[in-house]
Amino acid sequence: MVPLLTRRGSVAVALCCLSFLLLGWSALLVPALSTEIEAVFGQTDAGLGAFYFITAAAYAAGSIVGGVAIERAGRRAVLVIAAALQVVGLVALGGAGTWPVFVLAGVLRSVGGGAIDGGVNGLVVDLFGGSRGRALSFFHIFYALGGVGAPFLLALRGSIGLSWQAAVIATGIATIPLGVLVVLAEIPDGRRARVAGLTAASSRVYTIPLLVLALAIGFYVAGATGVTNWLVRFLQSNWGGRATAELGLFWVGLVAGRIFSGLVAERFDHVKLATTATAATAVGIVAAVIAPSRELSVALFAVVGFTSGPVFPLIMAIGGDRFPDRAAAMSGLLAASGVVGSLAYPPLMGVVSVTAGLSLAMLGTGVCVALAAVALVVVGRLPARDQPSPAGVTPAPSRRR
Repeated sequence: MVPLLTRRGSVAVALCCLSFLLLGWSALLVPALSTEIEAVFGQTDAGLGAFYFITAAAYAAGSIVGGVAIERAGRRAVLVIAAALQVVGLVALGGAGTWPVFVLAGVLRSVGGGAIDGGVNGLVVDLFGGSRGRALSFFHIFYALGGVGAPFLLALRGSIGLSWQAAVIATGIATIPLGVLVVLAEIPDGRRARVAGLTAASSRVYTIPLLVLALAIGFYVAGATGVTNWLVRFLQSNWGGRATAELGLFWVGLVAGRIFSGLVAERFDHVKLATTATAATAVGIVAAVIAPSRELSVALFAVVGFTSGPVFPLIMAIGGDRFPDRAAAMSGLLAASGVVGSLAYPPLMGVVSVTAGLSLAMLGTGVCVALAAVALVVVGRLPARDQPSPAGVTPAPSRRR
């Protein structure tokens, strides 16, 4: 494990913080500017929806390919290239004169962002071998802060006369220091060490838990993204009025949940804690949807934000516990699975809303999260095996009791 109190170790911590902050900000960048973007390029919601789908697929591809590339070429080289793609893509987004160029720029940005997402999650797993649950919860707070800050800060840009194009280009320029930190930081290489004597049976011990974890994170993200995307519409359709502030409460709860998880994650078995948080989230969603009043529903969704906050980083931590020698590939696959989850159910909620009502569609998000809890229960029952750690990485102690 890198000694984090050294100067270069501190640079690695700064690298992780900045990476997640920029990822959270970038994720909300186009959605927060969607009205102006549609007007400039003469697009409808359908065109913007196609952009979201294409760039999400590119993000998933970047996560998987980036993880595999790290195991072969090393973490530093891949993250530098990913940061460069992010910079070029964002600057091109802001300077695009036509819709096809805008879409292509979005693909470049998303491939780079996906590789950074998977790569930096894997980096945290490698850096904090004995406390990866706490560390991932802490660093994911910065992702949430970036997501919370983007809509509010971008809404204020008009007061200083900043165009949406300038805001996007500025985000690209702000990503340049990320590449500099990658060069300066003392980070594990991430290349995969060959494991002698790996039989077909032992290979299944590697792959089956990882695939079940991928299902868990995919189902969780499907439900959590569905809540985020449709909460405002759900509250308005049931009780009327503006509901943007209520969505903000959900995100505040999420940040609080990750802070809490960072404080307690290493005191509990990661699988049990993640399963408990996921099950509580599923129950909370159902309770919030069927609540008899707006006030109770809003309060329960804030609680849902709190219980859901630890889930994503804890699933990443479980992957690190099970696959300490495959951190790059593991984190890339799980990050990509989350993107797939966000593409699978949330878009279908509109169809369900039209045909059967939005309340039923929101209940479906609870079902998705419940399936994630079931998958985590399965992970907890699957056998684990001791695996070699990459050079310079301290393995986590066994959490199976």
